[in-house]
Amino acid sequence: MHADISAPPGAQAPSGGGTPTVIRLLVLATFVVILNETIMINAIPRLMTDLKVSDRSAQWVSTAFMLTMAALIPATGWFLQRVTTRRAYALAMGVFLVGTALSSVAPSFAILLVGRVIQAGGTAVMMPLLMTTLMTVVHEQDRGRVMGNVTLAISVAPAMGPVISGLILQIGSWRWLFVLMLPIAGVVTWLGLRKLENIGEPQSGAIDVASVILAALGFGSLVYGLSKFGGGDATTPALIIAAGAALIAVFAWRQIRLQRGSGPLLDLRVLLAPTYTKSLVLMAVAFLAMMGSMILLPLYLQTLRGLSPLQTGLLVMPGGLAMGLLGPTVGKIFDRFGGRVLVIPAAIGITAALAGFTQISLTMPYWQLLALHILLMASLAAAFTPVFTLGLGSLPMQLYSHGSSMLGTLQQVAAAFGTALVVTIMSGRANSLIDSGTAVPEAHLNGMRLAFAVSAALSILVIVMAVLLPSRAPEPEHAAPTVDELEDATPVLVKD
Repeated sequence: MHADISAPPGAQAPSGGGTPTVIRLLVLATFVVILNETIMINAIPRLMTDLKVSDRSAQWVSTAFMLTMAALIPATGWFLQRVTTRRAYALAMGVFLVGTALSSVAPSFAILLVGRVIQAGGTAVMMPLLMTTLMTVVHEQDRGRVMGNVTLAISVAPAMGPVISGLILQIGSWRWLFVLMLPIAGVVTWLGLRKLENIGEPQSGAIDVASVILAALGFGSLVYGLSKFGGGDATTPALIIAAGAALIAVFAWRQIRLQRGSGPLLDLRVLLAPTYTKSLVLMAVAFLAMMGSMILLPLYLQTLRGLSPLQTGLLVMPGGLAMGLLGPTVGKIFDRFGGRVLVIPAAIGITAALAGFTQISLTMPYWQLLALHILLMASLAAAFTPVFTLGLGSLPMQLYSHGSSMLGTLQQVAAAFGTALVVTIMSGRANSLIDSGTAVPEAHLNGMRLAFAVSAALSILVIVMAVLLPSRAPEPEHAAPTVDELEDATPVLVKD
């Protein structure tokens, strides 16, 4: 006997119209909370001085945030099906506000770290909540336009974090990064609770504690292991990654078995939708490219070209703005012409931009760097909106929350993998050249070129997936695949 997977009552998408108020509010809230994922990058030197910690310890203000997101997002699919929209929003924003307030007054680094973990706990719920609600309340013919606005929150916010923090740190303490966020997040929370309406009806069902533990340890270990690469010792991170992968395999097996009962924590039947799986791969590699460039470009500009964090932030800001401003236009084009006219040129643009970055030098004109960065960000904007819309649109309604959770989880893993990949390649190449007698600046420059070259090579996979994607999402079947179908596909899922 199979678990009941019918869509919740009252959750049918209405016909077209403007962007629903609920989506506007959730986009605003999601932008505010996701901005915090990268806002501490520029504050590392200040933390080392003020709180008397090493650079490795200080990096944990970003690593802990990412780890918490990776550990909690897999559970959000189950959670969002069992609470009302208002309750999920109130809990997410309430937790985020508590974490922000604690971080702003943290007397020690340990308390700051606790505050960041609490912040991330609220953030982990917001993106899946936004994506699930959007797919439920927005009619298919309007999804591209609305998803284009969502791009601002999920893609531009991480890119703008270092820029905003660079500006604030020029005039004040790192504590102002949290102090200024408190009233903004408070107003957004108040507006949401005042205007937000519940979408659909929550379902009943007990949570599988073992699945929660396996997901937290598995995805958390995977992201942590990836984040430790590039520090010299490769054995320990490799063992942590292997342990994480093993725990994720056990987690996947358990989800398949739970499908016979009250339902899994993360429904893996989303992977049996071909369009969703292709979208997932494309998004992961594209996000990897974005995060890799976010690490390499500031390193190049500050260590080799001598720019300050503020100057670096201002140089990369046009790319982030282009990404956000193009979102609505990309959405409208998608609604009218479909995804292929956007995704294929975007995939080529991503590869071209990364290939262009392999030519960086100590004298490369800043306008060329600016042009390449804008090309990369604009191409990512043109890819993300269609990919999210096509992927989730190919799922039956009852799997939207699980599809959103899978996307969010993979984003965190891709971000960690992208960072680990470029840092490891860059450091390995630079150290090798320094040992052979090459000057330090030239060695680091060569390391960065090689890291960009590897990223460009990987981005060819984005082009392949773009060609394979349909222009429109296929009509999802009313019911998701059965447990037996999922079990038949298990060897394929594990192998992939």
